[in-house]
Order: sequence, then C-alpha cells, then structure tokens
Amino acid sequence: QVQLVESGGGLVQPGGSLRLSCAASGSIFSINGMGWYRQAPGKQRELVALITSGGITNYADFVKGRFTISRDNAKKTVYLQMNSLKPEDTAVYYCNADIRAYGSWFANYWGQGTQVTVSS
Repeated sequence: QVQLVESGGGLVQPGGSLRLSCAASGSIFSINGMGWYRQAPGKQRELVALITSGGITNYADFVKGRFTISRDNAKKTVYLQMNSLKPEDTAVYYCNADIRAYGSWFANYWGQGTQVTVSS
C-alpha cells in the first residue's frame, strides 16, 4: 500500500531554519509531481511549493527566497528546506504526490501532516 511519511517538524525560533522530509513507500512504479502544502488554524490549506519529476520548481509568493523544495528520486523523497522562518509560517505542513502504484494508474496521495511552530 502506497503511503507518504513526513518528518522534521518541530519548534524553532523566528529567523531559524528547519528541513522537512517526506518519503514515499510501497509498491511504487512511478512518481510525478510532489509538493508541500500547509494549513494554519482557522485558515484554508495553501500551496507552499511544487516540484516536477524533472526537478522544475514553483513557489508561493510568501516563501520565495526563504524556502527551497528538492527531491531525491532514488530515495523517493521530497524535502522542504525552510530558512528565515517567521511566526506566520506556523502551520501543519502536508506532503502531496502523484504516484502510480504497480497494477494501478496515477493517484494523488497526502501525508499525515507535521507540525511546524515558529515561536520565541
């Protein structure tokens, strides 16, 4: 069964850095786009960053110049390097990916979410 498992969340001070990881596992034939979303209490879930299978990236305006998305296809893992963190970055961060499992076609998957708290 295909799943996405996130790690790296936690508490960090304003101006600090944090790196999130999300590893896909299961009977996987292929992974296309991967991305990170976040949701703060009382707010809608929003796109943070996307990366294609070829490594092309796109970022939300509020993280440009601060966050970097990358992936390791051999490890089936996507990363989000977060620098210059602000209190407003506090949210649950979710990993997302389009994955083709053996014996199936492409489907969209979500991780369970990992809490990022930016506070002094």
